[in-house]
Amino acid sequence: MAVLAGGEVAGYLTRWKPARGTSPAAAAFARSVVAAAGPGSQDRAKCLLWAACKLAGYGIGLGLEPVPGVLLHPSVIERFAAHAPGLSAVARRTLRTNLRFLARAVVPHLDPADAPLPRQRAKAPYSAAEIAGYLALALAQPTPGRRSRATALVCLGAGAGLIRSDLRNVRGTDVCARPGGVIVAVRGGRAPREVPVLARYHAPLLSAAERGNITNPLTRSLAGGGGLPALDTSRLRATWLAECAALTGLATFLHAAGITCCQQLGDIAAGLDHGTEADAIALLSGPAR
Repeated sequence: MAVLAGGEVAGYLTRWKPARGTSPAAAAFARSVVAAAGPGSQDRAKCLLWAACKLAGYGIGLGLEPVPGVLLHPSVIERFAAHAPGLSAVARRTLRTNLRFLARAVVPHLDPADAPLPRQRAKAPYSAAEIAGYLALALAQPTPGRRSRATALVCLGAGAGLIRSDLRNVRGTDVCARPGGVIVAVRGGRAPREVPVLARYHAPLLSAAERGNITNPLTRSLAGGGGLPALDTSRLRATWLAECAALTGLATFLHAAGITCCQQLGDIAAGLDHGTEADAIALLSGPAR
């Protein structure tokens, strides 16, 4: 089957005629590099020929020599994708993808494979039983001050998603009861905001906040108690994110929309009305479960 496909592609390349207005030099370049790349189907060859012709026409217009070592250089491909006139954003991305494929196949020494870089993944949320265990461990601390601060740490992390500087800067006076829920005001840092607290954490957090200073996380004091894993504030935030996603039906929406990466979703959300404090409380406080 591979031999048959290769023969079909070779025949197509022989018969292929470029679009009207394409220079002979651009057409010859496209035919040669696509043949060298060895596409697996006629449709794939057609897409690559289109991309190579577009690149060659652009490069020849700039006075570049229409040879693979020049036109398939990464800097030329990037310049073409960014600045070639008359192309839509979708066409630019498609052309760049196809041209990078040609470069890897025809002049691989000019486009070495990217070195793999570590990617930070979301931490695993704590289970409901683990959160209950941490709250019980917080209540077992030896002094009232330690009990309130340890309880606040768990409630602010798992109940409001606070982390790092958010936790260091919060005070008891930043925790306020509102009609329908409880909010915590996040001050300073890169994202000042008011965050609704999930319903199950209202009572213990309000009780802890009465003591005023609730900034000391006491992470080490809570680590590993009662057979629990070491407390990780990143996992507390992941616990809050997971519950908020469930409350808002985020997973259902993403699945229905066929979305696996949220970059475009973030761009869209940035232009929308974020709503009022009451809207946030109604949406995110959530029933105790």
